[in-house]
Amino acid sequence: MAKRGNRVQVILECTEHKDSGQPGTSRYITTKNKKNTPDRMEIKKFNPILKKMTVHKEIK
Repeated sequence: MAKRGNRVQVILECTEHKDSGQPGTSRYITTKNKKNTPDRMEIKKFNPILKKMTVHKEIK
């Protein structure tokens, strides 16, 4: 049986993509330690649809 730790999977979604009006979404899946970072994550990632670096926020 696997250990249950503080790491959880989170989904990051682009914040600028909704305003652009283009179809599709830019999402990434990553893990975080909920003990060290209890609030929502914000990371700059590449959006392949917009073809530039954008801010991706954690969604529930």
